[in-house]
Amino acid sequence: MTRTPSTRSHKAAATPEPGGRQLVLDTAARLFRERGYAGTSLRDIAAAAGMKAASLYHHFDSKDAIVGEVLRIGVEQVSALVEAALAELPPDADAQTLLRSAIHAHLQGMHGLQDYTSANVRIFGQVPAHVRQAQVPARDAYERRWAALLTRCARQGGLDRQRDLRLARLFLIPAMNGTLDWFQGGAVSLKAIAEELAELLLHGLLLHPEAGTPTKEKQR
Repeated sequence: MTRTPSTRSHKAAATPEPGGRQLVLDTAARLFRERGYAGTSLRDIAAAAGMKAASLYHHFDSKDAIVGEVLRIGVEQVSALVEAALAELPPDADAQTLLRSAIHAHLQGMHGLQDYTSANVRIFGQVPAHVRQAQVPARDAYERRWAALLTRCARQGGLDRQRDLRLARLFLIPAMNGTLDWFQGGAVSLKAIAEELAELLLHGLLLHPEAGTPTKEKQR
């Protein structure tokens, strides 16, 4: 019976190739985004990166180790962008400013890291249970960041405290993530989308009395 080489023997046999760990991750994120988890093999990643398959083992022990890192990056870097955007605001920033800044930062992260974030949204439900479980702390931490932000806005009087903030968060985050499916740039900017999402969250679709009666053209 032929013995399957261990991870350690792979590492001993292969020689690192140009590009390294970041090339592997960037390539894997793109392939996971395009093909899904099951449709992407280690051999596929190596070929697309211009490497020998054995060379991957100098950077990662397995496909699951690669996908776990892709998922982590997708969440943690978006979270860092939101945190940085909020940190730049004055301590007394109002709810509208806070939410617009956080939404814009989230969208910038989602589209600036599109391979990573798209892969995260697309394949999270496809990966093995142990990979998903390892990502739960980072995802939960990001959810808590948004929960804390909405609570802050409500406490300072910028939001109606009778509204369900958990439901608002569950509405907003999937709406932002969903832009990956349809936003193609062009005339509409991410900032404009952030403004509109903030308006929908803060004011909804109801016509305010001061806006007057919409014209037939607007109603269309």
